[in-house]
Parts: sequence; C-alpha cells; structure tokens
Amino acid sequence: MNDVFLMLCALCEVFLLWFLVALVRESRNSPSRKRKTDRPRSAHAMPGEELWHTYFQPTGGGSTSQKRSQNAALIVIGALFLVLPLHAQEGPLQSEAAPKLQERVTQLESEVTELRALVKQLQSSSQVPAGDGHSAVVAESVQGQAAPGQALATAEDRDTLNFLRGTTVNVGIDTYYAFNFNHPVGRVSLLRAYDVLSNNFSLNQASMILDHPPDVAAGRRWGGRLDLQFGQATDTLQGNPSNEPRPDIYRNIFQAYGTYIVPVGKGLSVDFGKWGSSLGIEGNYTKDQMNYSRSYWFNFLPFYHMGFRTSYPVNNHFSLNYWLINGTNQAEATNGFKDELFGFTAKPKTSLTWTVNYYLGQDHPDRVAAENCGPIPIQPGLCFTAIRPAPDGRTHIFDSYAVWQATPKLTLQIEGDYVIQRLWRNAAPDQSSAPSVVKGGAAYARYQVSPKLALATRAEYLSDGGGLFSGVNQALKETTVTLDCNLGNGFLTRYEWQRNFSNQPSFLTDVQGVLSQQQNTATVGLIWWWGRKEGSW
Repeated sequence: MNDVFLMLCALCEVFLLWFLVALVRESRNSPSRKRKTDRPRSAHAMPGEELWHTYFQPTGGGSTSQKRSQNAALIVIGALFLVLPLHAQEGPLQSEAAPKLQERVTQLESEVTELRALVKQLQSSSQVPAGDGHSAVVAESVQGQAAPGQALATAEDRDTLNFLRGTTVNVGIDTYYAFNFNHPVGRVSLLRAYDVLSNNFSLNQASMILDHPPDVAAGRRWGGRLDLQFGQATDTLQGNPSNEPRPDIYRNIFQAYGTYIVPVGKGLSVDFGKWGSSLGIEGNYTKDQMNYSRSYWFNFLPFYHMGFRTSYPVNNHFSLNYWLINGTNQAEATNGFKDELFGFTAKPKTSLTWTVNYYLGQDHPDRVAAENCGPIPIQPGLCFTAIRPAPDGRTHIFDSYAVWQATPKLTLQIEGDYVIQRLWRNAAPDQSSAPSVVKGGAAYARYQVSPKLALATRAEYLSDGGGLFSGVNQALKETTVTLDCNLGNGFLTRYEWQRNFSNQPSFLTDVQGVLSQQQNTATVGLIWWWGRKEGSW
C-alpha cells in the first residue's frame, strides 16, 4: 500500500512539474501570438477547458493574461509543496527508500527555486508604463518573436537598411537571330550598330545596373549609378583606337557616374563620370526603344561622354542642360580641348516632350601612339608622340527631337540632325577648312494593339556628305517594321524586317569584293530584364 501511495505521489509530482513547464512556455510564447478578444466557448467544451481558458489562455489585455498565468504558476508551486511533505511522511514507513526520497526532495526543491526565479523574471519583463497598452503588446510581441540568442536590429543595422533604401539591382539579357538576304561574305551586315551578324545566334549584350539615385526628400542629395555591359554591343559602344587610345580599360563600363543635387532654386543636378549620350532620340537598352535595331543616327552620333553633366529645372515645363566633357566617345581625351553642350528640354504638356541640343567639340587627336618612351615605367598604352601642328577644326552638332503621346495607344517621335566637321579651323597651305556635312532625320510611330502586342515603324534619311559616317559620300535610307509580343513583365520578343538602301554600293553580297546598293534583313530579338528599377533604364 505504501508503495502504491508513494508511486501516486511521484506521478503527481511529475505531472505538476510538466504542467508548470508548459505554463512557463505558454507565458513566453503567448505575446507573439495574435491576441483575440472575447473568445467564444464551444458548445461541446470539456468541463476543465473553461478553467484553462480563464487562467492560461491569453486574452486581449496583455497584463491580465500575464497575471492569470502567474497566479496559476503560484498555485502549481503551492501544490508541489503540499506533495513534498507527503514524501517526507512516507520516510519512516520505508526506511530503505529514505535516502533516495530525501535526494529526490532536495532535487525538487532546487527545481522549484529555479521556477520561482523564472516566474519573477516573467513578472518583471511584463511590466510596462501604466496606460500604454499598445507599447506593452508591441514589447511582448518583440520578446516572443526573438529566437533564443538572436539579437534584435540595432541602430547601426537600421542605418544600413536606410542607406540601401531606394537602391536597385537590375539585369538585362538581349539576344537575337538575324538573317541577311544578301548572304554577305562573312555573314556581316554593314552599317548596323548592334545586329551586326547574319545567320548567327547572337548575344547582343548582357547588362547589370546598380542604381542609387538621390532622394532629396529623405535628406540625401547624392547618388550614383554603375552600368556593366558584356557582349557584341560593347565593341560598338566603346569606340575604337582612333578616338579612344585605350578602349579595353573601359570596355565593360558603359556608365559609371556620381550625382549631387546642389541646393540652388529647384535643385541643380550635377553628374560626373562616364555616361551615355543623349544626342539623338535612341538609347542603349533595347527594351526602351521602339525597334530592335538602331538607326543610322544612333550609330553615327556619340555613344558616351566623360566629364560633367548638369541640368537645372527652371519650372515644371522647362529645364536647361550643360555639359563639359573630354569629347565624343572619349573616356580619355585625345587632345586638350574640352567639348561643351548647351541645350534645353521643354514639356509644354504632359504628352509632349521636346529636346534641343547644340554640341561644340574638337575631336582631332594631338598625339599618336609610340613604341618606346624611355626607361621610366608607365602604364601600357601611355607612350605617345606629339602631332605638330595638330588639327584644330571644330565639330558642330545641331540635334533636336520630340516625343508625342498622341493617344494612350499611339506614340509618335521625330528627330532632326545637322553635323558639321572641319579638319582645320582656318585654311592654309595643305590645311583644308572645307566642312564635311551630315544631315537628315528619322520618324517613328508605335501603336499598342493590345496589352501584349504592339506595332512600330521607323523611316530615316542620312546624307553623308564627305563620307564622315560611312566613308562614302552617299545618301542612306532605311525603313523598319517591328512587331512586339510581350510574353510577360520582363520578357519581350521582337520580330523585325529592315531594308537599307543607298545611291552608292555600300552593302556586302555573297561575292567577295562586290557591293550592293541595298540589303534586307529579318530579325528575331529576345529580351529579358528584371529588377526594381521602374520605367526606362
């Protein structure tokens, strides 16, 4: 009988200890749960369930729930002390088990002491300023959600997150397959900027953009942008050794510049670094253009510049632009002259934007690469011999274009350009100041047939006086029709037909050395992009 009674006491102790541990866990976890007010009681609730919900289930008031849990904990501890003396009374009846019982009692008293300390810790952590119930819920929720050993975000962590706010990482992949019906030798399509290969699966460019624009409203007037580029387009965009002494150094950096908004008037935006040229209406990223291919004018006008770029908004409809740069397509200047641009952008209405640019430059080199510059070590490619006298003829570019959103589905664009370049400013023996003139323009139209389908067309004319663009004095013309099929946000397919023609033989054929006055190509472009940057890249 004594053994049975002793066994029942031990079971009672185990149950009470288990119940107290579960109660403590419930007290710890309950603040992180969603609190419910007025929990309805099921019609089939068990008799003891109401008592459990009364004392242990968290309610809408955080402090009431804590008090109930703490009271229940004290009740359990008291019950333990009622059971412990029963063990002590059994000692004389079972003398052989007395040492073991005494050891068990000592162990239980130690556990009870630890549990008391834990209950006091819960009581102190649940204390919040009077009347601040919302803060109590928030504090308990944070304590409940924090994993053991996991530190909450510090002020330094929050500063880092705030610093990264507004930063976007964007990736683009531009691929194509083109077929030239001239069957040109070497499968090369001449006078093309990007789609230069025929009957070839091609990677036009793979791009990555890291953009951290200024946010004046948040108190940050500075920002920056980095565009990395790989693929065929890099050879087109980076220029050539005739105007870029060391093109390989910058080949994969299409843009890299910092921005600062000077607190003057409405804010003077100043960029410094390498950035894509805004001479001409077309840009680098295919997803933002009407057509897959690029125009003659995109291929002829500058691709990029290195130096300062400023813009000042006079009002919401008019802004002024000024550049001070090394030259056209020159990350490293080929002479000591600094080119300039003066222009403006007008927005007389939200559906119409008009840009006018005047560019003044001097892009003739005053040095040539040399092989031996003496024993002093220098970077590769920095050995030069001066040109005496150096040509000083100026380059003048008059560029204007407009974009009109005629209807929600119809967009119209037009561009006009006039370029004059002289080798020498003033005529002299063996020094000609005769100008080479390139003039013409392009017209665009795009109609959004449906959310996934769009049709675009382009027609252009370029009079290449003196062969400044193509090397041949000729009149180049081109028509393009493009069908867009948007298969998803970030995946675009383009089907394009283009016809190039001229009054002079300028395009490869299938016979070596024989040129044609025209070429026709069919192209399929596949463009993917993803990232948080909105709008045009």
